Amino acid sequence: MRHMKHDYWNGRPISPISLGKNMTITDLVDNVFDGMGYNAKRLAEACHLFKNMIDENSTVCLTLAGAMTPVGMGGGIINMVENGFIDWIVTTGANTYHDMHFAYGLPVHQGDHTADDNDLAENDVVRIYDVYIDMERTLIAQDKIVQTLTRKAHEKNKFPEKFSTAHYYKVIGDGVIETAKNPEKSFIASAAKYDVPVFVPAFADSSIGMDISYLPIIEAAKRGAKELLSADFVDPSPTMDALESTAIVHHSMINDIKRGVLEVGGGVPKNFLQQTGPMISQILGMECPGENYVIQVTVDRPDTGGLSGATINEGKSWGKIPKAGEGNVTPYIDATVGVPIIFAYALENCKPRKHKKYGRKLPDITRELVEKAMLNV
Repeated sequence: MRHMKHDYWNGRPISPISLGKNMTITDLVDNVFDGMGYNAKRLAEACHLFKNMIDENSTVCLTLAGAMTPVGMGGGIINMVENGFIDWIVTTGANTYHDMHFAYGLPVHQGDHTADDNDLAENDVVRIYDVYIDMERTLIAQDKIVQTLTRKAHEKNKFPEKFSTAHYYKVIGDGVIETAKNPEKSFIASAAKYDVPVFVPAFADSSIGMDISYLPIIEAAKRGAKELLSADFVDPSPTMDALESTAIVHHSMINDIKRGVLEVGGGVPKNFLQQTGPMISQILGMECPGENYVIQVTVDRPDTGGLSGATINEGKSWGKIPKAGEGNVTPYIDATVGVPIIFAYALENCKPRKHKKYGRKLPDITRELVEKAMLNV
């Protein structure tokens, strides 16, 4: 006689999939993927969890690693920002840099991943797998735009003595709105318009970081100085990044707003977001359970020890999530396939939300965090 400790048969019966001519994204997710296994099932779960984050009015963060904007992912992010589905963003400098190409109409084309890279280099073609970017007409042109936007904003005293990368990108996003031919094609501009903070914690690791590091050299050369003029540096503060990002999580927590994240890939953006919980509990001495909901769309493996592949459940031991095995899902799938489906599912099934406008709230909620943390010193 066998003793059944679990009900192994309460799962949905699997049947051969049925595809229709006029299927919507919702049909595909709910009637096909959700009835399958493997990463089709995980992707359906991710769509449902993202919808749940939105419906519960959670504070939703998007973390974006990899080279996503050069292949057009920025358009989906714009849709999410416009509808109030994303409240703050953590990304790489590369994604913000390449995002602006489209606003200014700079060449970005499909290419051939098997092309001769020696030949491409001789013709000033820069390759990101199967994407071609023009060295002169795109990269160097973009560098001049970034430098000009930054310099003019600096001359107008738009950068205080201490500021975060979120403040920098608000200023630059406003500049894109004012000067670009098609600002509606830039998620940086959209984020600035709707007060969605954009943090780039590895700021120096990008063309934008290189661009603004060149500005004091230009100024020193103009003045005939032999050393860089420190007063003329535009220098986002890592300390302000850590405090402001943590303040968003803390403000949501003390106001009983649940917190969710959609992680596209891993890298620095993933860790930067996930460190906010330990920052509150481990460093500032206040209780914080971490993120209530986490979706990670990745192809990274967990067994190599890298953060990019680390499972969400592993974060329980660090205080990054409330409970392992609940409120999180990881579809192991190419982000260029999985994320547009998650976005499209949300657009079909969720009503637009009122924008939380954390960008304009950052000074106040950061002060709120610091004042409470000072009580534990």
